[in-house]
Amino acid sequence: DILRAEGLVESPEIRRRDTPGRPQYTFRLAPAALSHFPKNYQGFAHLMVSEIRERLSEAEMERILAGVASRMAAEAALPPGDAPIERRLDAAVRYLNARGYEASWERLSSGRVALRTRNCPYHELSRSNEEFCRLDLALVSQLLGLKPVVEERISNGDAACSYVMTLPGA
Repeated sequence: DILRAEGLVESPEIRRRDTPGRPQYTFRLAPAALSHFPKNYQGFAHLMVSEIRERLSEAEMERILAGVASRMAAEAALPPGDAPIERRLDAAVRYLNARGYEASWERLSSGRVALRTRNCPYHELSRSNEEFCRLDLALVSQLLGLKPVVEERISNGDAACSYVMTLPGA
């Protein structure tokens, strides 16, 4: 009853016997229960990226990363391109936070802004696969329509990944 109340098992299937005795109750795991079992996404992703890296040229790898970043950015609910940059930054932060980045932004001097992410969803992978850092750089660029410069990286031991951009007209 407790597992059913927590959504981890489905209602039992009752099997009646042809002979005297109590019915049998068969329980099945609910889809929500699957998250409690070990997964090997990181191991798989590491092997997949390693295999792709060995088979493709650097230019082809960059095209793949740009394509993945484009697909990710297309999922974000961004304001139109002519909206104030603050609205675009807020939308980018919401999108990144929904994916576990713990993002924020701040205005810097000289017409610049910094977008910081204090968690890396790919931390273990990014330590041996810099492609994930390049993917995030491409994603931030596409979300904001600006060219960021990376000033800090979690994979280098920094407290955050920091992307600094100069605002247009600054």
